[in-house]
Amino acid sequence: MRVFVFVGRRLLLLALVMAIVSVLIFGIVQILPGDVAVMILGTSATPADLASLRQKLGLDRPAALRYADWVGDAIRGEWGTSLLYQVPVRPLVLERLGKSAVLALVALAVAVPLAIALGVLSTLRRNHFLDQAVGLVTLVAVSVPEFITGTVLILVLGLQFGLLPPSSLIDPRASLWSIAPSLVLPTLTLVLALLAHMTRMTRASMLDVLEKPYIRAARLKGLRPRVVILRHALRNALLPTVGIVAINVGFLIGGIVVVETVFAYPGLGRLMVDAVNHRDVPVIQMAALVIALTYALANLAADVVYAYLDPRIRY
Repeated sequence: MRVFVFVGRRLLLLALVMAIVSVLIFGIVQILPGDVAVMILGTSATPADLASLRQKLGLDRPAALRYADWVGDAIRGEWGTSLLYQVPVRPLVLERLGKSAVLALVALAVAVPLAIALGVLSTLRRNHFLDQAVGLVTLVAVSVPEFITGTVLILVLGLQFGLLPPSSLIDPRASLWSIAPSLVLPTLTLVLALLAHMTRMTRASMLDVLEKPYIRAARLKGLRPRVVILRHALRNALLPTVGIVAINVGFLIGGIVVVETVFAYPGLGRLMVDAVNHRDVPVIQMAALVIALTYALANLAADVVYAYLDPRIRY
């Protein structure tokens, strides 16, 4: 019962957060420079044509009414029509979200187990060559922005040696298997960024847990080091790592915008950048709302996993 109460509270908090985020998204879009009507009709349009288009798009109505209509339509699944592509926003955003999700999930599937393994090995070989090498590589990876990492990978692996496609400029409707080679470089860019954060956090958590009294007691009982690490230390050390994974989902969302732009990958981040450049308001608002909802759901999942691993959090 306490679990359901805990999840219910988190869901109410998620709804409140999304309500606040929706207000912020709508407000920020309204103050973007430029006139949507002018962007559509061009600077040669007459004032009468501009006024007619503003009335058609509802831009002449009060902001509060436009916000209420937008939220209501979003809840009903009526996301409007893209001003740039002249297609319904909902299938466009969901299609691009699927492409971004593939990139993000593959990066997480590679980075999370690898980061945990490197963090544990680095702890076991503390102050040895392996620990120092992992520390140096992760420090460099944390310090270098994704667009530089991506550019270097394109120059070296894509252009210099020709091992992989240097660009992910592909048909957004292409199948996953057909675009697999084009996913390697953008995925590798994200993995390097994720790996650095999570490896360092896992190592720090393991070092902290290994100093706990129950770990010393387990060692004094004569348990093998492998049993002490895997059964007693690792589970508690993973608690902060779960939070880092959730935070990195938000990092992935932001990082994917950069990576998708560098590699010309047809995902949600690139769609949003194109929409901002062309003042495609319906796409901007819904893409931003979907990104915010994804981040909020990732944090909700992290809270639930946290509560499962540490029952004290439920109270």
